[in-house]
Amino acid sequence: MKENKVSAEARALERVVSAAREVQAASLRLEARYAEDPHEQPSTLELAIFAAAMQELKDAREAFDALVEKRDLNSPWRQSQRSALCGGTR
Repeated sequence: MKENKVSAEARALERVVSAAREVQAASLRLEARYAEDPHEQPSTLELAIFAAAMQELKDAREAFDALVEKRDLNSPWRQSQRSALCGGTR
């Protein structure tokens, strides 16, 4: 069971890393465009790609955070703390 949790966390972290790389690549493309001609506006497609990459990074981070929070809430230490706070009725 623990292997599945570690694997799920690893996959979630890989998603965050992949999304961060996509944001970086899209950002570098936009920067390169401005370096060529600072007065030229980026295309709608370039902006959409950047926005989609940013959204995926946000979603990936939220999913990772939720997974870690769920793991922490279910940890034996956390459960013993809850039990102690509830008067040991758990």
